[in-house]
Amino acid sequence: MAAKIYIVYYSMYGHVAKLAEEIEKGAASVEGVEVKLWQVPETLSDDVLAKMGGPPKKDVPIITPAELAEADGVIFGFPTRFGMMAAQFKAFMDATGGLWRTQQLAGKPAGIFYSTGSQGGGQETTPLTAITQLVHHGMIFVPVGYTFGAGMFEMEQVKGGSPYGSGTFAGDGSRVATELELQQAFHQGKYFAGIAKKLKGVGELNGPLSPLLGWRQGSRWEEELVHQTPL
Repeated sequence: MAAKIYIVYYSMYGHVAKLAEEIEKGAASVEGVEVKLWQVPETLSDDVLAKMGGPPKKDVPIITPAELAEADGVIFGFPTRFGMMAAQFKAFMDATGGLWRTQQLAGKPAGIFYSTGSQGGGQETTPLTAITQLVHHGMIFVPVGYTFGAGMFEMEQVKGGSPYGSGTFAGDGSRVATELELQQAFHQGKYFAGIAKKLKGVGELNGPLSPLLGWRQGSRWEEELVHQTPL
């Protein structure tokens, strides 16, 4: 059975969406892998988005937390707000409490990609702070590292991305991802897909992890968690 990889992102001005498309191409180039693009829900009203100059969203389906559990591996993408993931994406992650309670994402590989407005605007702090979301779910972080080769050492042109994942700079909004940035995004998709495929082949060694949470199942604390964080 093919390894199912989800690329889940939020993009306000299209920079992250462009990286997501390249990552999808890279992942799809690996045989035995099924790839699907998803967006997280928007939290801003149409009026606010219009005032911010946000273009129409791409025709990509909106994911729910429950659907996230169907993937064998997930690559998350988002723009930066003050050195961290945008609130829209954090809101989606906050809604995954039910998945955390049952550990449905534990042991699954996860990657990160992002966009920042400036060179000191969070190219490293954004993925670093985002890793906490993966850790609490027990996911396996798969960084790009330096597997992209010479492109990681480019000094003659402005280049987004890092060992944590592919990235780009939005600047004032008019800048578009460079060919080198898109190449790293493609590489990330291909590299991640290869690892996810290998992990899929290994299979589940110990079965579902939810029994480990039996000590609090049915407790008042659990009931409150489910009530506050619906799927």
